[in-house]
Amino acid sequence: MILTMQSRILLISLFLFCLGATLTRADQFVLFDVTFTFTQEDALNSKPNQSHYYVKGDMLNAARPKDWTAPVDYRNGTVHVRLEVLEKPAGDQPTTWSVCYIPYKGQNHGYGCIGTGVYKTTGVHEKDLDMTTFWQNNDILWDQGIKEMHLVIKDDHNLHAHKRPDPEKFFATKVRMTLVQVSKGAKYDPSKVPGLTAVKPN
Repeated sequence: MILTMQSRILLISLFLFCLGATLTRADQFVLFDVTFTFTQEDALNSKPNQSHYYVKGDMLNAARPKDWTAPVDYRNGTVHVRLEVLEKPAGDQPTTWSVCYIPYKGQNHGYGCIGTGVYKTTGVHEKDLDMTTFWQNNDILWDQGIKEMHLVIKDDHNLHAHKRPDPEKFFATKVRMTLVQVSKGAKYDPSKVPGLTAVKPN
């Protein structure tokens, strides 16, 4: 079959379009997936801030984008927060974690935080959050990338757990936290995240 020059140009254009869509359409990626035990001693001795668990270095996905705005737009997408509470003290004390994005470069306060939501029991707790609506999201220069993440354990009134008069209700605890960044227009797909247990969210 002999193709005309116009047909060849059309086929090449179609190929390049499909290739470009494939290269730029990375619907989601795991920012981090950490499992850790957090004791009262850990909370008191965490530096520079108490009640903080720091996710940095090789604990973060090394392949995370340097620019969250292009060519794939994660800044205007969503984040899927999966918190698996493996152990916590008895008594169903309402607990939550603030999950803070620390950018390479910020403005104003220089960081922004989402929340896991309040939980009382062990098990899997999941939620999807819009990346443009969480606290201080505009204080992050998303085209400069994310340097590290800070996880802060609190009560249901936003008080750091180590400041409570009854810290034994919060410590020790063991959790697995997984953050999945989903690009604009895409939908979270758990089948693309390796190692997740098939537990119905609470």
